[in-house]
Amino acid sequence: MVVDIESRNPVDVLPDRTSETPAAWLHDHPGVEVMCRDRASVHARPDKEAAPQAIEVADRWHLLRNLSLAVARTCHEHRPCLQKYAERTQRAGPRMPAQEALPPTLIVDRVVRRHEEISRTVDVGYPLSEIARRLGLDRRAVRRYRDTSFDVPLESARDRRDVPFDRFKPHPQAEFAAGNTVGTELYQ
Repeated sequence: MVVDIESRNPVDVLPDRTSETPAAWLHDHPGVEVMCRDRASVHARPDKEAAPQAIEVADRWHLLRNLSLAVARTCHEHRPCLQKYAERTQRAGPRMPAQEALPPTLIVDRVVRRHEEISRTVDVGYPLSEIARRLGLDRRAVRRYRDTSFDVPLESARDRRDVPFDRFKPHPQAEFAAGNTVGTELYQ
């Protein structure tokens, strides 16, 4: 879908997601000054050749998505040292089994299901690369599930549980009521 990013109105609906289709559309519409597209590299060269004068920008959703993935990846990579620090500062007290202490969320269910699938396929004797291919995961993720205790990914899932949007609604509603409907006012 082609959208005018200033007015937020749809301009055109493209028939497919191949790299040639938006390039052809850009050739037919030479006045494009700014391109805001997803970060798929397959579109980079054809779009740049079709509209060399256009400035490429990333939209807010993709920027926030990439940032959140980078933060999550960094936190996950440093989980052992963070866990050591947490264990040192944690008060002694009764401890519930990890799975029972967590509310049932989609992420917790996914972690439990993945751990069971990986444990079962490892027990059968499949290599890591085959397990990763079958489950659509990275080999490092499969290795982490295999080599860590069940509590580690479960605790990580607790930290990433779903947060309802309702608590964030007042801010965009107040901005809209104040007349800030384009979004540029937030960045000036």
